[in-house]
Amino acid sequence: MLETRLDDQILIATLTNGKTNSITRETLDQLQAAVEQVTTDETIKGLILTGNGRFFSSGFDLYTFMGFEELDQAVEFLTYADKVLLDLFLCPKPVICAMNGHSAAGGLILAMASDYRIITDHPKIKVGMSEVKIGVPLSTAQSAVMRFGLDSDKRFRDVMYFGEMIDVHTALEREMVDQVVDADKLIDTAKFMVALWIDTPARPFIGLKKELRHATGEQIRKRLTETDWHPGLNCFFKKEVRDTLAFVQSTME
Repeated sequence: MLETRLDDQILIATLTNGKTNSITRETLDQLQAAVEQVTTDETIKGLILTGNGRFFSSGFDLYTFMGFEELDQAVEFLTYADKVLLDLFLCPKPVICAMNGHSAAGGLILAMASDYRIITDHPKIKVGMSEVKIGVPLSTAQSAVMRFGLDSDKRFRDVMYFGEMIDVHTALEREMVDQVVDADKLIDTAKFMVALWIDTPARPFIGLKKELRHATGEQIRKRLTETDWHPGLNCFFKKEVRDTLAFVQSTME
């Protein structure tokens, strides 16, 4: 689920699904609608993504992945997820990720699609991508967005290959997030960033962002249409992967 509200002409979208705010098909539908609203409504200044409770998001709902019975189902779901991710990535107005808690897997990918990442200062919050340890790959769009957000082949390598879950200050040192703030300042800081970038004469931010992200957006579109990435999704039907997904899910309940 994604609950939205307008605050100071900024759309604040809050992930709310169980204890970990996992991303379902319904979440994707609602995120798509939120991005479209921000894009088309001239009165809305930007979008803030945040979460409810102790998690920003643990990523995609594992029950969805475990429920795939044939390859076409995995292809359909992840193709749609990539479309929503690309639209978020290319949203012309400021998108700020206010990471209120743990941020992993698809949750971190959403953060990387944003223009700026702020995280709550708490010693227990962890950030990372554990896909390499679970046995699942990233899609074309997910990989490109992660690479863009990390802005370095080395950082991409370190985050993806090692699969570490790190604390917020290490994440700041590794430039995975832009700012660490107290919990009570998280949303206000995010709102400040939206206003800082968009409340200017003629809103040059929109053109600057378009130029910055154009090449990556076109690369994603091209690879989605010209590359046969579907066979990589057969991993979801391997017993060892399904067993691992089931174990991970059990630890979050």
